[in-house]
This record gives sequence, structure tokens and C-alpha cells, in this order.
Amino acid sequence: MTDLIIRQATRADTEALHGLISEHLDEGHLLPRSRDDLRRHAERFVVCEVAGDLTACAELAPLSPRVAEVRSLVVSRRFRRVGLAARLITELRARGVRAGFETLCAFTHDPRFFVRQNFSIVPHVWLAEKITHDCLGCPLFRTCGQYAMVFPLAAVARYTAPADRPERQVAVA
Repeated sequence: MTDLIIRQATRADTEALHGLISEHLDEGHLLPRSRDDLRRHAERFVVCEVAGDLTACAELAPLSPRVAEVRSLVVSRRFRRVGLAARLITELRARGVRAGFETLCAFTHDPRFFVRQNFSIVPHVWLAEKITHDCLGCPLFRTCGQYAMVFPLAAVARYTAPADRPERQVAVA
């Protein structure tokens, strides 16, 4: 068993976040992120840490007062298939509820993981916030091939525990 800590990232994690994201760009599922962008938005990330090393991350990026997006979801190859991505999504859902968002969305080329997390595939036009925030300026606009996925946070709000623990340890086999 290995102790794993799930926690909010800090600016001190910028280099580790950049390394983790950059290391997995070749898989074609992530967009590159600059160090400056990661430093500015570090506090929006949830990370998994094992023995002081970042093994996974995901960002809760606000698109509007009611919609937030899952961005830069990545798990180190060594720690895949043990449920870390699902744990990060669970944490982002809880943080989204606490922040007052109504909808959590994601954009992906492969929707299977998000479907297993109870997201639904929807038309892109249902997420006008994403289109105006990111898509209009993208050279791949209308041709990117990504699926728009949504999860309504109202159900989570009913089942979220009142205690807010900023860090928690879980065991990973």
C-alpha cells in the first residue's frame, strides 16, 4: 500500500504540474499549458501526491458563474487503472458544488471515462460559455472532434458531506 494525498495545488506546484502535463501531451488528450498559466491558476487544481511526487492532477476552471470545466485531467502512467482520475472528478464535483456551480463540463476526444463518471454527451451549443470562452478563437473551431460532456451538480449537492477537508489520505494498492 502507498499513501496518497489528494489536495489543492499551490503555486509551489507549478513546475510539477507543468512536468506532469507536458509529459503526457504525446498521448493527444491534453492541451499544452504554459508555466505562467499554471502559476496563475494553480489554486484551481486538485492534485494527487505520493511520497512527495505529483502523480495526477485536474483543474476546476470556471467558464461562467454557473458552469465550470474539468481541464488538464492527467494521471501518471505508473498510477493508472487504480481510480485516481475518478477520485479527482469526485473532488472537483464537491468543489464545484461548494463554489456554487450548477454544471460541470468536460471536452474530450474519448468520452468513455466521463460516461462512466455519469457525464452525458450533449451538443456543443448547450455550453455557450465554453464556445465564447475558448472555442471561437481556436483554429480547430467546428472541426476539433471533441465530445461535449456535462454533469449536473444538483445531485451532488444533496449528497456532499458538510465537512470540508482540504487534504485527505487514501491508500493505493
